[in-house]
Amino acid sequence: MRALRVVSIAEAISFLVLLLIAMPLKYMGDMPQAVSVVGPIHGVLFMAYIGLAVVAREQLGWDFRRTVLALAAAVLPVAPFLVERYWIRPVGEGAPAEEAA
Repeated sequence: MRALRVVSIAEAISFLVLLLIAMPLKYMGDMPQAVSVVGPIHGVLFMAYIGLAVVAREQLGWDFRRTVLALAAAVLPVAPFLVERYWIRPVGEGAPAEEAA
């Protein structure tokens, strides 16, 4: 689960870097090498996130719906941050708000 948490955060950051830095550099700054570097890194992290989410779903106690939502989160720029924060908890552990109470 720790690997899924780390990859979830890294995937979300790489997506934002690709979207907010590399793509504008490519199209507005005439620097296509920015996407050539960040794109493959993001691709590997994306595939790792998908694979780890499928492998860890049973340990996390995710049903089919939550698994599909977690996988769909990979295509939204900040959604993996939310998955990491609120859904990646072993079965029996509460969400962060419940732990503080």
